[in-house]
Amino acid sequence: MMDEVWKREEVESPCVKLCIIHTESGLCMGCYRSGLEISKWSIMTATERQIIMQELHSRADRVRGKRRAINKD
Repeated sequence: MMDEVWKREEVESPCVKLCIIHTESGLCMGCYRSGLEISKWSIMTATERQIIMQELHSRADRVRGKRRAINKD
């Protein structure tokens, strides 16, 4: 019976455990969600999560290749 709790039909988190918020866009460089979306993910409805999931791919260009360079001076 306890296994049923862990087999819920939910939209999985897109988190890839690379949690760096890009300062200009406000998006996570790992999953492309905003900080607000990340913080509210657990209380969102399945529909709200699906809408965000559909938008993530189009957000990638807003953060790709924009990580700060390490100053080696």
